[in-house]
Order: sequence, then structure tokens, then C-alpha cells
Amino acid sequence: MAKSPEEEHPVKAFGWAARDQSGVLSPFKLSRRTTGDKDVTFKVLYCGICHSDLHIIKDAWGITQYPVVPGHEIVGVVIEVGSKVQKFKVGDKVGVGCMVGACHSCDSCANNLENYCPEVLYSCDSTYYDGTRTYGGFSDIMVVDEHFVVCWPDNLPLDAGAPLLCAGITTYSPLKYFGLDKPGMHIGVVGLGGLGHVAVKFAKAFGVKVTVISTSPDKKNEAIELLGADSFLVSHDLDQLQAAMGTMDGIIDTISATHSLLPLIGLLKPHGKLVLVGIPDMPLELPVMPLLMGRKIVTGSLIGSMKETQEMIDFAAKHNIVANVEVVSMDYVNIAMERLGKADVRYRFVVDIGNTLKAS
Repeated sequence: MAKSPEEEHPVKAFGWAARDQSGVLSPFKLSRRTTGDKDVTFKVLYCGICHSDLHIIKDAWGITQYPVVPGHEIVGVVIEVGSKVQKFKVGDKVGVGCMVGACHSCDSCANNLENYCPEVLYSCDSTYYDGTRTYGGFSDIMVVDEHFVVCWPDNLPLDAGAPLLCAGITTYSPLKYFGLDKPGMHIGVVGLGGLGHVAVKFAKAFGVKVTVISTSPDKKNEAIELLGADSFLVSHDLDQLQAAMGTMDGIIDTISATHSLLPLIGLLKPHGKLVLVGIPDMPLELPVMPLLMGRKIVTGSLIGSMKETQEMIDFAAKHNIVANVEVVSMDYVNIAMERLGKADVRYRFVVDIGNTLKAS
């Protein structure tokens, strides 16, 4: 007979989980493994809420296994390390993002690209090597292999920094990989939400000209005055789009809803790159002729490797880049999820786990 989540491992833990497709989160008893030789055990202090968490708890992708404890923008303080751990000690501040495991033997892993490993294990809703489920950061403690733990700079705030572990690396990685980080380039950022607003901040830190492309005209002032974007396009204003045709070296598309790619491809210069980082529920239509006419590229990017993530966190600390956050209590998390579904947040919810997660 299968053991309950509370009995699977020796260390008792506590969190909040969704039990079904309603996505409603409530208190949940679970367990964690004892600290292995290469493990870092840490007390969770803050955890960001990503749009992917909303997809997971509501089974929008049809792959969720309940009960599920979400959360993959996790920061905290180390309380125990294994005997072979080299990078961390008790008392260190650390972060864990989307990944907690990989095969370490495929081509992707050999090239420091664990995020593309065919056997990658995610922080929540994956099946771990011992056959148990992974539970995310909406919990009091985490036990993670040292390889998947990020050193946290002292000058980077834990709460406002937490979303960088997903929203940050998801936009930083393609900007760097596709060469869209060169000063003087012109980059478009589609969507001014959790991912989009940090994409603007990273691009500006690289010295890039940034145009925000949004369906919401009321975001123009905050895009330019608050986040430092150079210009703003309303995506359904045909005159604005026409005036900007062929002006951008690249576009980071953060939208998770179904939308047209045609106008975005039109904004690109010849040889320009449209990088998709959002995950719409339905397939998008790809118009081929505009690609052929300008040797343009439509591509995708998924989070980033551990090497890239550490690089991104250090870059953020150096350039004072954090997410704009609304810190909420664990008791507020279901309301936060509802608001996130309505895009009613500027720009990222972060749960104060350390102060508000109480075991019942």
C-alpha cells in the first residue's frame, strides 16, 4: 500500500497544496528526505507566484498529479548541509528555481544546459528518483541537491529577488543566448507582467533600446516612467504597429494567452528573432511567408541552466535589478491566484512563507 505524503520520508514538513482541478490551496502535511551527502536543507522564507503555478494547480496542461504543492521561485536560509557539500554552509542565503534534478549524462547536461535535459526534474509535480513526488516552495523546508541551489548575494533582497529564479532567468537567458544583449540594439518585450517587467530591466541594464508591446494602453506610463522602457506600442493599434514595422532586432514574447504572431514578425528587422517564453494553452498559428521574406526566426526558450541562473542572480545584484512585488501572506494565496488569473498584480506576488506559513 502506498504511503501518504506525510509518511514517505523521515522529516516532517508542512505546506499548502491543491487537491483537484479547482486549484484551491489549503494546508497540507508532507515529508522531506533526510539531508544526503550532497544535499542542502533550507528553511523557506519567500516564494514567488508564477503564472505556471496557476496552470499547474488547475491542471491547464493536463499533466498535474494531485495533491500538488506549487512554488518554484524559492529563497531561504540553510539549516543543514550534507558531508560532501562544498558551496554552502549553515546560515547561507540560497535560492532554488524550477529544477531539482537532471541526468548529468546527456549532451544538454554536458554543456551546462540541464534545463533541456530529457530527464529534468522540476521543483514541483515531478516524480523524483525514489518514486515520490516533488513538492514546491509553498512549504516550510526544502531539501535539494547542491547542484540546483543558487548562492544568494547579500545585497539582493530575498522577497523582491525571489521571482528572478523563474521570471528573471526565463528572460535573461534568451537575451544573452540569442545575442540580444548588445548596446544599441532595439528589443521588443511583449506583455508587461511578471516576466515582461524584468525583461525590460535586464535589457536596459544591457544598454538595449526597449519597446514594450501591450494590449493595455494604461500601462504606457509605468512602462516608460517606472521601468525605463524607451517606447510603448498598443498591440491592437494598427497605426502604431505600422509605424514600427521592421525596426526591432529581437522580441521577447512573454504572453501565455493565445495571440497572433503575424504583427510581431512584422516588427522585426531582416534576420530578427522572435523568442517565445510564455506557454499558451492552445497552439499558435505560424505564418511562414513573413519569415521567408526576411530570414526571420521564431524560436523558444525555457528557463535557463544553473550556470546561467547563478550568472543572472549575480548580474541582478550588481545592477540592482529586482522584481516589483506585492508580498502576501499564505492565507491570502487563493485570492492572489484569482487576481493573477485576471492580471491584477503589478507585477509579481511573493508569499511570505517564513512569517505566515503556520502548521495546523
